[in-house]
Amino acid sequence: MKLAQVLFSQGFGTRRECEGLIASGHVTLAGRVIDDPYVDVDTDGLVFGVRGERWPYHARALILMNKPAGHECSQKPRHHPSVYGLLPPPLRRRDVQTIGRLDEDTTGLLLFTDDGALIHRLTSPKRHVPKVYEAACRHPVGDEQVQRLLAGVTLLDDPVPVRAAAAVATGEGADGLHGLRLTLTEGKYHQVKRMVAAAGNRVERLHRSAFGALVLPDELGPGQWRWLDDAAAISPAA
Repeated sequence: MKLAQVLFSQGFGTRRECEGLIASGHVTLAGRVIDDPYVDVDTDGLVFGVRGERWPYHARALILMNKPAGHECSQKPRHHPSVYGLLPPPLRRRDVQTIGRLDEDTTGLLLFTDDGALIHRLTSPKRHVPKVYEAACRHPVGDEQVQRLLAGVTLLDDPVPVRAAAAVATGEGADGLHGLRLTLTEGKYHQVKRMVAAAGNRVERLHRSAFGALVLPDELGPGQWRWLDDAAAISPAA
């Protein structure tokens, strides 16, 4: 692939802008400035530099973020900053989309990709991809509430009961709130909060810790992101 085409495919601007970046000496390969936009490069394992910043080549973008509170999963947010603003411009130009959404006050594991087929596979109700949530509840989480969540609760606008794939009380935290780890395989609007409310409790704080086989790394701080190299890291069925 021509170097200018590589930059264009990775979101560094229009074709002409990418050609200009290279011709102006802003692009490096293996630490060496390359000023020929039309040089052929092998994209297998390719890492290039743009204005001193290292960029790995990815035919499809797949990003893991630790979403902070106070951010909306929308490109046109209404009341809070957008999670897209936490990504660098090249990724935004690639038109990455979130794989599902988290509420503005919910934190934790959030995925982005420009692969529409992958978004469909991971969000389709037929796939039953599990997501794990850590809820901090106002009231103690008793065995009766856990059993109700496992058996199924009825939400106000849906007559069909929804069930948790797993539910475990995790004890009282230092803040006096009561922990509940909930695993869901659906993605209804405000589902965790509404299920917990239907079981007689209230979610005060919510964090997603896992998506499929992928667990949020402890070392990834709020607002930080990293590349994922393989969709199989999310779900073996993907």
